[in-house]
Amino acid sequence: MQVATILIIDDENSIRSTLKEILVYEKYHVMEASNGLEGIELIKKEQIDLVLCDIKMPKMDGLEVLQQSQIIQPDLPFIMISGHGTIDTAVDATKKGAYDFIAKPPDLNRLLITVRNALVKSELITETKILKRKVAKTNAIIGESSPILKIQETIEKVAPTEARVLITGENGSGKELVAKWIHEKSNRANGPLIEVNCAAIPAELIESELFGHEKGSFTSAIKQRIGKFEQANGGTLFLDEIGDMSPSAQSKVLRALQENKITRVGGEKEISINVRVIAATNKDLFKEIEQHQFRLDLYHRLSVILIHVPSLNERKEDIPLLANHFLTSICEDYGCALKSFSKEALAYLQTIHFTGNIRELHNVVERLVILGGNTISVADIQNNIAIKNVDSELQHTDNSAINFDNFNHFQDFKDYMESEFIKNKLIKNNWNVSKTADELAMQRSHLYAKIEKYALKR
Repeated sequence: MQVATILIIDDENSIRSTLKEILVYEKYHVMEASNGLEGIELIKKEQIDLVLCDIKMPKMDGLEVLQQSQIIQPDLPFIMISGHGTIDTAVDATKKGAYDFIAKPPDLNRLLITVRNALVKSELITETKILKRKVAKTNAIIGESSPILKIQETIEKVAPTEARVLITGENGSGKELVAKWIHEKSNRANGPLIEVNCAAIPAELIESELFGHEKGSFTSAIKQRIGKFEQANGGTLFLDEIGDMSPSAQSKVLRALQENKITRVGGEKEISINVRVIAATNKDLFKEIEQHQFRLDLYHRLSVILIHVPSLNERKEDIPLLANHFLTSICEDYGCALKSFSKEALAYLQTIHFTGNIRELHNVVERLVILGGNTISVADIQNNIAIKNVDSELQHTDNSAINFDNFNHFQDFKDYMESEFIKNKLIKNNWNVSKTADELAMQRSHLYAKIEKYALKR
């Protein structure tokens, strides 16, 4: 596991030295502060996992340090220590948020048990918050620009109906979010939402993926497979990047939409389905139709309602809202003190051309949370922002022959290699997070944060 960092705040040098010697022997990393003000500065600057804090100190007493720390890092556990301890002092400390109270001179065994339990509790709190956010994250569409308000109004009208919807827009603009919002506000919200990325599935497998197959229908069909149409029965099927679907699959999808029936690959039985289809594409389907790459009749079946999601560059007035939303979310995910943007920084973000749209803005904000100051300035953005969005290139980079020209910044390369390394270890350990964290000498909460950061999936 990753070594925990413990901060000792005490005005007595002998106490600090004794505690440090004990904790270093137990393989903890220890930092020291001789008074409360020094301690607060270290909490602001360093990644502290636990604080041992004296109560009676000059300049700022321990309880005041505790209260100041709760503003900076709310979940940082404090163990209060004092040579003048009473039951009232202990009760007061725990009421104000301390994990525990230990009298001086501390009993060695009790101290180590309390430290270990406090760190375990802190880790569980972090993991619980991450998991709760994963479960409870709402698919809110952030923005107050005219195009976004129009989309929200359209969704409110369309969602309760059974009308098929075609969503268009650039990569990273939020098409998937619109599809999820339509499903959540529909009468099918309690049913499944099944997503299919048509661009990510080879042409020879797309039909099996959508309609399923019978055992023995082709060489690798060793058992029956239920397709996405059947999985979405009673709910919504979201066909992302529909413009990349093969002509053969387009023909079968058209039939399924016309008759509400499908046939599995290699099967003869017709299966009735009750599915609402929402499709999305970043392509100009009329050009695809002219080039005989997309069926006109399928286009008309899918586009009962058309929703175009504007690029981020077409709604720059929403950038401050989005940036602050991402900033809050990322700081919570990392368990760090909430940062802020200066007014000038938010204005500067609005001058940038985002080729990767909202996805790129999210990456930029995450980079600034890691590398920027507590108040993110224009200088932070200029020093740390990537000129070129490399996400799409990284998705197709072969680890065995990395093209270093794809990376304009060292941080992009480090992020890519870290994500690939963690993914490799997770696969090796069959996605056992605890086992992988042990192997990487990393706290589970930190590994969960990395998994979420890089959107790693089984």
